[in-house]
Amino acid sequence: MRFLSFPLRFSNDSSSPLNWVSSCLLNWVSSSSSSSSSSSSFFSQMALPHSNFNKNQQPEPSKPKDNSDEHTSTATQILHSLKNQPNLATAFFRRTQEAGFSLGLSSYAELIKIFSHWGYDKNLESLFSDLIRQNPGLQISELLEDVGGQSLFRAYRALIKSYVSVSMFDEAIHVLFQSYRRTGFVPHVFSCNFLLNRLVEFGKMDVAVAVYKELKRMSGFSPNDYTFVIMIKGFCKMGSVEEATDVFLEMEKAGVTPTPFAYSSYIEGLCVGGRSGLGYRVLRACKETKVAIDRFAYAVVIRGLCNEMKLHEAESVFFDMEKDGVVPDLHVYGTMIQGYCKVCNLEKAMVLHNDMVARDMRTNCVIVSSILQCLCKMGMFDEAVNRFKEVKGMGIHIDEVSYNIVANALCELGKVEQAVELLKEMKRKGMALDIMHYTTLIKGYCLQGNVIDALNVVEEMNAEGLKPDIVTYNVLVAGFCRNGLTSKAFELLDYMNAQGVKPDSTTYNGVIENLCIGGKVKEAEAFLNKLEVRSVDSYSAMVSGYCKANYIRKAYELLLRLSDQGISVGKSSFFKLLWEFCAEGENDRATFLFEMMLAMKMKPSKVMYNRVIASLFQAGNVKKARQIFDSLVERGLTPDVIDYTVMINGYCKVNCLHEALGLLGDMKSKGIEPDIVTCTVFLDTLFKTSTIRYRSCLNERKRKEAAMDVSAVLTEMLEMEIRPDVILYTVLIDGCLKLEKSEAALLLIKEMIEKGLEPDVVTYNALLSSCCDCGDVDGAASVIEEMSSKGIQPDARMLAALQRKILKQTKRRSEKRIFVGSQ
Repeated sequence: MRFLSFPLRFSNDSSSPLNWVSSCLLNWVSSSSSSSSSSSSFFSQMALPHSNFNKNQQPEPSKPKDNSDEHTSTATQILHSLKNQPNLATAFFRRTQEAGFSLGLSSYAELIKIFSHWGYDKNLESLFSDLIRQNPGLQISELLEDVGGQSLFRAYRALIKSYVSVSMFDEAIHVLFQSYRRTGFVPHVFSCNFLLNRLVEFGKMDVAVAVYKELKRMSGFSPNDYTFVIMIKGFCKMGSVEEATDVFLEMEKAGVTPTPFAYSSYIEGLCVGGRSGLGYRVLRACKETKVAIDRFAYAVVIRGLCNEMKLHEAESVFFDMEKDGVVPDLHVYGTMIQGYCKVCNLEKAMVLHNDMVARDMRTNCVIVSSILQCLCKMGMFDEAVNRFKEVKGMGIHIDEVSYNIVANALCELGKVEQAVELLKEMKRKGMALDIMHYTTLIKGYCLQGNVIDALNVVEEMNAEGLKPDIVTYNVLVAGFCRNGLTSKAFELLDYMNAQGVKPDSTTYNGVIENLCIGGKVKEAEAFLNKLEVRSVDSYSAMVSGYCKANYIRKAYELLLRLSDQGISVGKSSFFKLLWEFCAEGENDRATFLFEMMLAMKMKPSKVMYNRVIASLFQAGNVKKARQIFDSLVERGLTPDVIDYTVMINGYCKVNCLHEALGLLGDMKSKGIEPDIVTCTVFLDTLFKTSTIRYRSCLNERKRKEAAMDVSAVLTEMLEMEIRPDVILYTVLIDGCLKLEKSEAALLLIKEMIEKGLEPDVVTYNALLSSCCDCGDVDGAASVIEEMSSKGIQPDARMLAALQRKILKQTKRRSEKRIFVGSQ
């Protein structure tokens, strides 16, 4: 029992109340013929006025007996005599429990009366909780027959809370309404809120609504602001926005002014229910009516929009938040960064991350894991490993998830031994390796073709007491198939069944795809045909396998055949084929597949849209590319900076500068800021067209106009605070040299180096090209010397051009000497 709120202090006097209780208990127990050794110990304690009784000890309570035991009757009488001394009653009850004696229900009833009368609510709740645990089927309300008035009200309140605490909701509801019928007292609003809140938390919204409606029928029941908030959140969780709004109206009718907490809860409920856009409109309305909305409301809207993958809208809320003077915290930044990482928009994720760090917010392992995972999804495994080392060097705590991501990256790079060392490092740091980490190593060895080492890892797992799960087996089966060990793979499938691990669709799909990778396409086809149940995923695996084995035509034919049969393969199969067709320049087939997806009500991702658009531009089909871009909006997708950049790049490559400028203006009108990639693409084209105009014009004024066009774009870029990278600097340097602005080019190189950006081979080639065009052989030699000192090899084509220029210049000098000598 947990009656710790009443300290017991007694004197050494033999007439002290505790000794009186002891003597009563001694007489009671000594009459029993079944005294035990534990009882003797108990007696010796009770005989001492200053026993070593530790009030923090909580002995295991004994189950209550029925009322037939004479000792129960005596105990009940003692408790009754102590009805005006609740502390002594508590002490008596505790000592009996410590001694292992079971009291009857009448004794419990007497104690309930005492606690109820004196308002010892915590003791009541503890007593009821113990009774419920010992006797779940006990009708505890029957113990309240002799309790009346306010005492009964308190007892019911404690009993309701006790039932709710152990999730016995039916019993709690029964007591709630029984108390109203029996006493006429309206249940305390706190008890009702406690019950309603737990019902909502446990997803029993229908029960919560029924209880809420029944409570409203009670004469005298007055919900408080928290009651309304609970129901608002619950309705929003169900997606019942109209009902949640009705609760707000009820609040107004009841004269309860919605608090900022109520509005924040409403907004949170809308966002959890997938209505984040509406949640943000409510937030804006609150701001306009001067309701004190805090950071939490913005955070839940941003989180909701990110969960719904509406990142452009989330970004708008983020900026509005700052405009409203609410500073984003680590949680808000983390949500945005994770959102961008999910869609592989690494650039925006890193811009936010850098901004966060600049505001003295320390990144954490969750954010780091998201960035590492994004890098790996984009195939940037080296970058992921380097980023991991950088973060580790900063002393930031890195969890097991991050370690596993980097171990996987190392395996993908074929550096399995380094992955092994990384996991050893985890062990040294006291981190627990789980099945996931071992499975990563197994996958790495299989990718290397080291199946024996993979099996050794399995043995190590077993030695550590970790049994391979379905994921581990799937990796092993796929590894066997990939490495041509077909018979071993099928033996492993049988072994899985024997171990009680049933192969699933992922197992079978891995077999099909990896047999194809291992060059066993016929075996993969045979395996597919033998499957009792061929799912959509199985056919998708076959299409993917064909693609990976370079059987593109077979993949295409299978997809069409399945489509004719009404079998729709997954989006991933379409994407793989689309990618292959675009890579091979088969734009008609790529477009056909894309339109087929749309006709089948599939929603292509933006990556798919952009891949097809870029391919169409490459094929010169500008009109079709624009049609597909315009269809983005029609299909409910909002073009972002990446989509616009793909279009602008396409227009620039086919010299449609006017259309590119139009899209640039459209971007800005929609509040989408061009990024560094957009500016690089546009400036590169602008330099090329300006160079042609510059060199073809003899009129000095027109030549200046050509240079001015570039200058205007550069000025606008500076106003947007876009920081040039190596690629953009290279474009600027190359452009300046072609416009015969050598001094400007040299200043750009100097500025570039000052900012810690090292010129690359492309930058130096631009300088060499300019030297060749100008006949500056000495300048070219200086550039080559600098390149060599930095370990950069000049482009072979450039060296050949320079050699031709030197020979030509040498020939001219020789001719000149001959001519001068002949005069």
